Amino acid sequence: MGDYMNNSSSHNLSILDRSTINISGVNKIESFDKEEFLLETVMGYMNIKGESLEMIKLDTIEGKVVIKGKVNSLTYLENIKKKNNDESFLTKLFK
Repeated sequence: MGDYMNNSSSHNLSILDRSTINISGVNKIESFDKEEFLLETVMGYMNIKGESLEMIKLDTIEGKVVIKGKVNSLTYLENIKKKNNDESFLTKLFK
């Protein structure tokens, strides 16, 4: 968690059969588990919710992530200001 990636400024997203997500333009993985991923992308924060989610590919140089599992929702989050304490940030985000 909390991995920073070096990438270009472009951002692409593709979902195949609601079970595989390919994402480019990822700056940081804030948190993840089998039910939820929170990613910081060049276009803002992205929240992915689902079942049996797992990261199957991570390219920190290119800023690319591939996630497999059943995708229930994908949301871009606006106007999030990260605080020094990650716990307070996540607590505020999921209220």
